[in-house]
Amino acid sequence: MAGRQITGRQVLAGFVAAFSLIIGVNLVLAWNAVKTFPGLEVRNSYVASQEFDDRKAAQEALGWVIRADHADGELRLAITDRAGDPVSVQSLDATVGRATHVHDDQKPEFTFDGAAYTAPVRLADGNWNIRMVAIAADGTEFTQRVVLVKK
Repeated sequence: MAGRQITGRQVLAGFVAAFSLIIGVNLVLAWNAVKTFPGLEVRNSYVASQEFDDRKAAQEALGWVIRADHADGELRLAITDRAGDPVSVQSLDATVGRATHVHDDQKPEFTFDGAAYTAPVRLADGNWNIRMVAIAADGTEFTQRVVLVKK
């Protein structure tokens, strides 16, 4: 029984093919990561870190709880205080989008109905992030990323 011998050229071709595949996949993944990166969160991370504890303490002092729901084409963002009462904010700015890219980002125009902030928004099924900035009546800035899972 004569077996087929593997030559040096065949081994070299196998190594070149395997490493070409690995490098090619890494390049595609790196290109997609850079292409879908939404941008910087802050201009100067050192300055932001110096103010972090003060901002966190101010937000926690408000005692707000945020809850998001979506049904029948309407996004509902409920902001309540420690007692569970609805909070009317000075201003509310929010971006609704996917965690992985900015292609589906939307900036809804919220209106306060006395219980929550609502806006007409079309959302497909899946995971959504609401990146919100609300200004309290006393001027305190409240920022939070609210995760919404639509099924």
